[in-house]
Amino acid sequence: MRLTFPLSALAIASLVLSGCRDPQITTYRVPKEQPPAAAAAPVDADHQHVHTGPSAAPAAPRAPAPMPPAGGTTMANTPVATAAGSGLTWTAPAHWQSTGASGMRKGTITIPGDGGASAELAITAFPGDVGGDVANVNRWRGQIQLAPQSPDEVLRSIQRIEANGLKIGVVEMANSAGGTPTRVLGAMVPFEGSTWFFKVTGPDALVAKEKDAFLAYLRTIKPANG
Repeated sequence: MRLTFPLSALAIASLVLSGCRDPQITTYRVPKEQPPAAAAAPVDADHQHVHTGPSAAPAAPRAPAPMPPAGGTTMANTPVATAAGSGLTWTAPAHWQSTGASGMRKGTITIPGDGGASAELAITAFPGDVGGDVANVNRWRGQIQLAPQSPDEVLRSIQRIEANGLKIGVVEMANSAGGTPTRVLGAMVPFEGSTWFFKVTGPDALVAKEKDAFLAYLRTIKPANG
């Protein structure tokens, strides 16, 4: 016959103490978080990286890059795509002086006036509509310190002509306030998914005098592929 004996108080206490014993605490050392890698250096106007190493002088803060004006000024940091393809051709008046294409411009023409005065015709082309007629006209207005117009005012100011299968929108604006009075004659020509801009800027009297020649010039514009 098997005999059983009750557990002694000492044995019970030993079991209780062993079951309630705190588990061993293990500590870990977490390495310090490393700082994030430096951001890539910004790209300046001529597409070269600006040096920002220890030997370089601290760079001055740069203003946000503006939208590319339709007249041909590039953005401060971002390369602006120009229109590709066969393009357009034209015939300029005999007294206008062409200096050819350069940079973002498809062409530049100097228009001489009396007493050494001159105006400049800038020819540029960009993919798409560059914001549309209202944005483009108001951009030109801003370049000669004129207030923007409402969409209705802009659209009423555009003269529409057609030549050689092209639809041409022509605008004229002048600012005689302040210093030298300035006038702009501009044309917007959609062509094969891009918009071409022909903008004359110069002294008010000279540009006004050349308006008929400018309108005749616009009628010579045609696709280069015939």
